[in-house]
Amino acid sequence: MSTSSRLRSLVAVAVVTPFAAALAQPQTPPDGENGRYSFAQTADGSFLRLDTRTGNVSNCSKRDTAGWACYAVPDERDALDTEIGRLQADNDHLRDQLKQRDLADAGSKTDAQLPEGDLEKKGEGGSKADTDKGNRIELQLPDDRDIDRVVSFLERAWRRLIEAARDMQRDVTGKI
Repeated sequence: MSTSSRLRSLVAVAVVTPFAAALAQPQTPPDGENGRYSFAQTADGSFLRLDTRTGNVSNCSKRDTAGWACYAVPDERDALDTEIGRLQADNDHLRDQLKQRDLADAGSKTDAQLPEGDLEKKGEGGSKADTDKGNRIELQLPDDRDIDRVVSFLERAWRRLIEAARDMQRDVTGKI
């Protein structure tokens, strides 16, 4: 081996050695972070473990068969977010159904037939004026004869009520 090749090998070893040594050293957490997990003991002897990176909380306790076991504590916010997502999906689904119904109703309104009672009042087919109105249904107001019948009914009901009140008063006072 020549001196120039030896020199190149020494230079290569000198350059690579500091990098290899840096990689071989264990990683230490940053000064502001005292480890990933923080523990707090509870009254029953178990521990609550807080993951300082993710914010997840676990309940750690000693088990007879498995030693220490940690189980995630349910996060209320996760449950709320899940429920909000489910409700938003239901809301979107219901809106889509309403749009479909509105479109279906819009198509069927123009083809709608009048109820049979209205056809009889209009003389089965209706007149030219009826077709010009665009199949609108108009209210039929009561005529004088209908109003007279209602007033007559109310007068008879009122008289019977007054008569029943007099009969009760007679029964209570004992007068005939």
